[in-house]
Amino acid sequence: MTNHYKDIVIIGAGPIGIACALECKKRNWDYLVIEKGSLTNSLFNYPLNMTFFSTSEKLEVDSIPFISNNPKPTRNEALEYYRRVTTSNQLHINLYEEVNSLQKINDRFKLVTDKATYSSKKVIIATGFYDIPKVLNVPGEKLNKVSHYYKEAHPYSLQNTAIVGASNSAVDAALDINRKGGNVTMIIRGKAVGERVKYWVRPDIINRIKEGSIKAYFNAKIKEIKPKEIIIKTLRGDITITNDYVIALTGYKPNFEFLKQAGITFSNDDKRIPNYNSSTMESSVEGLYLAGVICGGMETHKWFIENSRIHAIQIANHLETELKK
Repeated sequence: MTNHYKDIVIIGAGPIGIACALECKKRNWDYLVIEKGSLTNSLFNYPLNMTFFSTSEKLEVDSIPFISNNPKPTRNEALEYYRRVTTSNQLHINLYEEVNSLQKINDRFKLVTDKATYSSKKVIIATGFYDIPKVLNVPGEKLNKVSHYYKEAHPYSLQNTAIVGASNSAVDAALDINRKGGNVTMIIRGKAVGERVKYWVRPDIINRIKEGSIKAYFNAKIKEIKPKEIIIKTLRGDITITNDYVIALTGYKPNFEFLKQAGITFSNDDKRIPNYNSSTMESSVEGLYLAGVICGGMETHKWFIENSRIHAIQIANHLETELKK
């Protein structure tokens, strides 16, 4: 493998990773972004017709205008925006390269990817949380008909599809499939549709459930998945229904194992929030910084693009002093 030496390596080319790269470029630092998938890989894997909760100006990085044709920008508009920001600023990004290990040795970091080895003075982790789904841990979850991601409605047309969850992604999928001719059943652990569901969407899903075009089981969970059926555990006992597909949109989590191997410590509770300095974003490992939604641990609803953009500036301001040492 080829050895490369950098001042700063940024892991993750999502919106916050791009924001960090822009700050490095402005200061003429020797940096590189490494991304295991496509540019803004998480956004790319969002549903094709997804609309953001945030307005376009709240998704901007480095005050570069994001012009949208809609009050709320779409997935495709966001992909175009971050792609143009990247290309017009000629940011240094290696795509489809995965970091397999990160280790601090003396005063430098060694990063081993599936293509090369890097040595860096500082490292910024901005990897998000979308790659590892929270599993149901039920029999049959590994059947081919089960997915933890949703892309578009067409494959589920004329099919019996169960959607697990009551978040924005679950509600969007249920409405989308229902409108494309699918028979949708929602399995919701709580007693109602999630309170964080987009305010213009929540009344729609509630009305579809009330009229019966979308069936919903509340205070329920999947007990078992079979090739042509699913068993649902409810307060009134188990129910078996005909089923062709299961879309389990129960959320995602950061790659805690990667952070742990890098030496980062966590809060001593189920939230597993990484320990870091909220002013500088430096983690419990000196010289290793965290940026974006990964800072929230299991509280994946805490950080978004709009409120974590500032992390890039906080890190850069601290690095201005640190790199001179």
